Amino acid sequence: MNSIRKLASAVAVSAALLLVSQTNASAFDAHAGYYYPEPQTREVYISELTVAPDAQERSRAAFVIGLAAQHAKQNHAAGYHLFAKGGDLEKLIIVSTGDDRYDTLYRMRALLAALTSLARSTELFARSNHPHELNFLDFCKLIGFTQVTVTNGKDVAHQIKIQ
Repeated sequence: MNSIRKLASAVAVSAALLLVSQTNASAFDAHAGYYYPEPQTREVYISELTVAPDAQERSRAAFVIGLAAQHAKQNHAAGYHLFAKGGDLEKLIIVSTGDDRYDTLYRMRALLAALTSLARSTELFARSNHPHELNFLDFCKLIGFTQVTVTNGKDVAHQIKIQ
C-alpha cells in the first residue's frame, strides 16, 4: 500500500513538472522585452472567418507598409507604429509613439476599434458579405495574423491570440 502511494505521488509530481515546463515553454515570447514589456493581460479572440486563400507573408507586410505610407501621405502622426514579426510575419505588434497613450486596456481596445474603420476600407473587407459586422481582429485573421500585441511602449502590453 505504501509503495502504491509513493508511485502515485511520483506520478503526480512528474505530471505537475511536465505541465509547468510546457506552460513556460509555450509562454515564451521572443519579442517581449524588445518591442514591448511582458504582457500583463492576454486574451483569445475567436473569429468565425477563415484565413483568406491569398493571405500570405507578403499580404501582411503590405498591410503594415501600406498603413505607414497612408499616414505619411496625410502628414498625420498616427501615434503608433505597426510591425509584422515572426517567421511568417504572423504577429502584429502595435507600439505607441508617445507617453500617456494606450496605457490602459480600455485605451488599447479603443485603438483596435479605431483600426476597424481602417480595415473596413480595404478590398479584402469589401469582399465579405457583411463588412459592418467585422472588426479589426477579424481583418487580422483574414490576412493571417495569429497574434496581436498592443503596448504603450513603456510598461503596459496586452496580447491577443487570434483563432
